[in-house]
Amino acid sequence: MIGRLNHLAIAVPDLEAAADQYRNALGAKVGEPQDEPDHGVTVVFIELPNTKIELLYPLGENSPITSFLEKNPAGGMHHVCYEVDDIIQARDHLVETGARVLGNGEPKIGAHGKPVLFLHPRDFNGCLVELEQV
Repeated sequence: MIGRLNHLAIAVPDLEAAADQYRNALGAKVGEPQDEPDHGVTVVFIELPNTKIELLYPLGENSPITSFLEKNPAGGMHHVCYEVDDIIQARDHLVETGARVLGNGEPKIGAHGKPVLFLHPRDFNGCLVELEQV
């Protein structure tokens, strides 16, 4: 059901410093910051030959990244995103197997302009999983 790894997301306490580190220290291609109000984050994508890194920074007071950074002040791995061909079919299959979909269970439009869903970390070995329809 899952396809390729789309990206790994890292929550960061300083978005500009993190982007500069990838750009200058690692020589990576770094995108521009983009606000994603529906998800409460500002993101920067780091493009790699085989996947992407998504840097996450809180956008607004109710950002889920704020509480993550309170628990992890230096930042850290936030989630892994896998591609799926049909997000509704994937959701229905996961629910049938006992996995919990976060939120209201309906896909939202993600940072790439495509439908996404998040799966409860307790159902996936402590890892928050994002599915993105491609």
